[in-house]
Amino acid sequence: YYSCFSQKYYNFLIFNLQLWNNYFHLAVAFITQESLQLENFSHAKYNKIQNKYGDMRRLIGFAIRDMWYKLGQNKICFIPGMVGPILEMTLIPEVELRKATIPIFFDMMLCEYQRTGEFKKFENEIILKLDHEVEGGRGDEHYMQLFESTLTECACQYPSISQLVESFVSLVKGLLEKLLDYRTVMSDESKDNRMSCTVNLL
Repeated sequence: YYSCFSQKYYNFLIFNLQLWNNYFHLAVAFITQESLQLENFSHAKYNKIQNKYGDMRRLIGFAIRDMWYKLGQNKICFIPGMVGPILEMTLIPEVELRKATIPIFFDMMLCEYQRTGEFKKFENEIILKLDHEVEGGRGDEHYMQLFESTLTECACQYPSISQLVESFVSLVKGLLEKLLDYRTVMSDESKDNRMSCTVNLL
């Protein structure tokens, strides 16, 4: 067992892409599993789990964040592949988890920008995945506001990329607003309202 553990740890150190990829996907799958979504439980059950175990999503989410920043120059290998899983994690309605993990998006943009002079791969992927996630019931007004303020604040420290980030944030905010509106009116009996939101989204 010790030999096996040592070999896996060594693989982490020498950067084994598949091993790191498996780690991130497994960790995200763990914190997004239905049985850990505490906000869906009754108040009594929520308190019982919190008192006994705490919110394990936050603990694992922080670990994902810390491991991401340990990748160094190898981060580029996970763009755009990890954009979707990270987005899924940041959409979990837990404030501290969101605050800790949304900055990963800026780091992804910065990483791609420093390599190519733009972050089109990241941008295209997050727009594609955001559509899927919101349609699946994730996302809310608070997320939209936190996404905007966090990335804008991060961009202030990098003047060379700040204007591009601001344009990207404006694009995503507008898309998210329309997606949330569309999701809301899907249960509306008014065909005119549904059609209006559909036209706006298109």
